[in-house]
Amino acid sequence: MKGLNVLENIIEISNLCKIYKTMETVYALNNISLEIKDGEFVAIIGQSGSGKTTLMNILGCLDIPTSGKYLLDGHDISKFKDNKLSYIRNMHIGFIFQGFNLIPSLTALENVELPLLYRGYSKSKRRQKAYDALKSVELESRMLHLPSQMSGGQQQRVAIARAIAAKPPIILADEPTGNLDSSSGVVILDILKTLNKKGRTVILITHDNSVAAEAFRTITIKDGNIV
Repeated sequence: MKGLNVLENIIEISNLCKIYKTMETVYALNNISLEIKDGEFVAIIGQSGSGKTTLMNILGCLDIPTSGKYLLDGHDISKFKDNKLSYIRNMHIGFIFQGFNLIPSLTALENVELPLLYRGYSKSKRRQKAYDALKSVELESRMLHLPSQMSGGQQQRVAIARAIAAKPPIILADEPTGNLDSSSGVVILDILKTLNKKGRTVILITHDNSVAAEAFRTITIKDGNIV
């Protein structure tokens, strides 16, 4: 099969449920199954309350399912505890959030360096990888600026540099253009498409049909079900 250049699944979800029990039983995800191949650019689209945030949290190893199976690059995530989830999350996934999540007191370079510290890189390697990542999003001239000294689009590009600095195989982008004007949003989507062309698996979470249309495949979720 490899000779035919068939892509392998990097994500496989089978019969996955996420149940919250309060006054009543709520199925945030109801018996979901899906596959995402290594190197795909996939958009998961749904309105508020659809279950897309719950699915994102599970895909990103921020939460575990109530039942069902989740294989991430061959690892059965549904059986892992917090420490192992943290390790897998750190090594396999780069996160991009709507709110940027930059530390205000750190420069762009320092913000990008910080996750590399937890990966055990030396100071010199952290600095080089952070610089290379900022250069890849055309922000090397702003690397010593604080977040408050940059536009929203520039801050999101710093957040992308932070996500890709250690070259994780998966980029998980949660509403990455939600806080940006349309021109800045186009720049961010172009960067994501470029990352995908370089081999990264990109999973884009959005409620916006026009943003989802930039992906090569769209998965629609409604009321905890894939439709």
